[in-house]
Amino acid sequence: MSDRVRALLTRRRATLLTVAVLLCLPPFYLDAFWLRIGLFSMAAAIGAIGLALLSGTAGQLSLGHAFFLAVGAYGYTWLAGDPGPGLPTALAVPLAVLMAGLAGGLFSPVAGRVKGIYLGIATLALVFLGHHVLLTAESVTGGFNGRSVPPLSLGGFTFDTGDELTVLGVPFGAEERLWFLGLALFALTWFTARGLLRSRPGRALAALRDSETAAAVMGVDVARHRSAAFVVSSMYAGLAGVLLALAFRRVVPDYFGLVLSVDYLAMIVIGGLGSVAGATAGAVFVTALPLLMTRYADQLPLVAAPGSGEGAVGPTEAARYLYGAAIVLVLLYAPDGLHGLARRARDRLRRRRTPTTTQDTALPSSPPPAAAARPKEHTP
Repeated sequence: MSDRVRALLTRRRATLLTVAVLLCLPPFYLDAFWLRIGLFSMAAAIGAIGLALLSGTAGQLSLGHAFFLAVGAYGYTWLAGDPGPGLPTALAVPLAVLMAGLAGGLFSPVAGRVKGIYLGIATLALVFLGHHVLLTAESVTGGFNGRSVPPLSLGGFTFDTGDELTVLGVPFGAEERLWFLGLALFALTWFTARGLLRSRPGRALAALRDSETAAAVMGVDVARHRSAAFVVSSMYAGLAGVLLALAFRRVVPDYFGLVLSVDYLAMIVIGGLGSVAGATAGAVFVTALPLLMTRYADQLPLVAAPGSGEGAVGPTEAARYLYGAAIVLVLLYAPDGLHGLARRARDRLRRRRTPTTTQDTALPSSPPPAAAARPKEHTP
């Protein structure tokens, strides 16, 4: 291993360690509002990474992401709650993720044979079907009013405010405890997704996105890889649904509608298709913007506070207008999204920091002496 590669690996490890330490500090300094924004953003990032693998890497359009989020959220609530099996919450989490993957597997034959806008319409039916089931299956979902979410307990440690806990003089409530759980789940999602993209199946999915014909010629099983991408994306969405349920502490059917699926598409488009970091940036932008505008609505021009009279633009609507405009700007001027903008900015900074070496221009050497003229031989 060369010194340059070793120095690059050391720099990356130092950067990861620094980022990890910084992400562990907010519970000690920020109040509950900012921690909730972080929790919702981490849950959205987990789901957006799964959709980025499906749409950005495999090139499959899906409008049914909200359905699999609902399967994860309600699956955990039912498995760990009453009425329900009443399983240990530590067991209910992976089972809920597997339930979302099973739902994606049942739909994967369609995903393996349909592509483009046709797959988008087919997955759109899942959202309406799922919403109808959530409203009518009251014994499982609680109907229109939803269900309260059992707090997660791991080894006797509960991610709730039931028992008093103080760390370094800071009281740790539900948000502080869930923050570290969200970080662990997000880190797991981040590294597994990046490992998948760099593996042989990830390269096969990228080949499918570029040209199905070329991928098939190279030996890629098109239907099988499409189906597998759909199942993996569904499991990421299920995990995001579990974290959302724990953060909300109550799940209601109206949250898991078509608007949520459109929001996830906006996340991966704004952040950059096919990029894990881009999906994370887009998720933070789309999730945090309406929450911040709701809190500071009285200080923003042209934005009315929640509950104002008719005709006023509320913070949620204003946020949708803003990231709708962001989608248009990204499609026109930065097709690779926020991740591409950050990469280009980083490359410019590197070029500016690299010293330019000027080489002394050597004096032109004297031309070689011309060959001595030979007498022309007469042709016999």
